[in-house]
Amino acid sequence: MKDYPQFMSSEFLELPNEGKIICTSPSNIALVKYWGKRPVQLPENPSISFTLNTCKTSTSLTYKKRDVVSKDFDFELLFEGKPKPDFKPKIQSFFERIEEYLPFLKQYTFTIETSNTFPHSSGIASSASGMSALAFCLMQLEKKINHDIEDEELLQKTSFLARLGSGSACRSIEGPITVWGKHHEIENSNDAFAIKFPHKIHQNFEKYCDTILLIDKGEKQVSSTVGHDLMHGHPFAERRFEQAAENLTKLKHVLISGDMDSFIEVVESEALTLHAMMMTSLPYFILMKPNTLSVINKVWGYRKKTGSKLCFTLDAGANVHLLYPDSEKEEVLDFITSELVAYCQNGQYICDKIGLGAKIL
Repeated sequence: MKDYPQFMSSEFLELPNEGKIICTSPSNIALVKYWGKRPVQLPENPSISFTLNTCKTSTSLTYKKRDVVSKDFDFELLFEGKPKPDFKPKIQSFFERIEEYLPFLKQYTFTIETSNTFPHSSGIASSASGMSALAFCLMQLEKKINHDIEDEELLQKTSFLARLGSGSACRSIEGPITVWGKHHEIENSNDAFAIKFPHKIHQNFEKYCDTILLIDKGEKQVSSTVGHDLMHGHPFAERRFEQAAENLTKLKHVLISGDMDSFIEVVESEALTLHAMMMTSLPYFILMKPNTLSVINKVWGYRKKTGSKLCFTLDAGANVHLLYPDSEKEEVLDFITSELVAYCQNGQYICDKIGLGAKIL
């Protein structure tokens, strides 16, 4: 991590005594999937995602300067208003990774209060919104200490820090479309942090909708962290990484040209490839549920019957993200309520759309 001197903090002379910072940061849904990483939290392939709007984490960071600086970090964590001890090791690890970039961390006692607008650990990238929200709060504290930090630098460093907590979190800081990972056709793309898609997006993809069908709200049987690790030695890994880069090239041109049929082809292929990699790893595993497959077949049937531009994608879980242009919103919601809601756990789904990233409250 010493390779990123631009994100080292300058010497701080005065620290604020206490205060509270509140922010929100959304989840994101990858169109080209990131699956497989190398140390530390660097992607094996580039990815591109829609930043969401409604599915988000709200985090408040209360900070108080310590009388005596210790060798240990001092923080309490509340999730949905209750202590969540099983989250603490992840925050501890995150603080250890980012301390050299935020050297004031051990000078404070922190209380972190966080809540989601969606079910945790159900394939809506809760770690992406959660870690990006915490990184954004911490960078707002740095801004109070280092007034000279420019907005662009602040966003880049926030994405960089968020990545050290959860890889996909780096894509949640900005929107509506972000790219993470070095790609020869995306200017300034890199593995260290995500950037905004650097081209004008065709009007076909403005105000794009994402309705998330909650097929299974339970915790996944295999975590994303374990799944990423299983890409080491995977017989198809290298070709998969090449394919992801090729699909990002295709999607770049699609987002500029507005070719919605090619968008559907790339996005659905990427979703199925992600799960194919899970099913062909050792040990192999399946995160899709029978209702996931039923929904996919229903979507294909609906598209064939109506000529709709509705398509699906999947994250690392059973839930189905339905992507469609805002112009089809009424018809698609009718289709969901009449034919798809029966496949959702307790009939639940979330209506979302592309959004603009993290913000201070």
